[in-house]
Amino acid sequence: MSLSSHLQELRKKHEHLSKKVEDAQKRPGSDDLQVIALKKEKLKIKEEIVRLTDA
Repeated sequence: MSLSSHLQELRKKHEHLSKKVEDAQKRPGSDDLQVIALKKEKLKIKEEIVRLTDA
């Protein structure tokens, strides 16, 4: 897998997680721990994107 296609896939995953977090936060009674886990996963992906683009 080339670097550009890997970055593109990471960006898609990041966007998907953003939507999941947003949807979960809009639902009343959403599980806070699930939202936190989604945000952590999103942050890891963002850090990987930054690491790869700065390399």
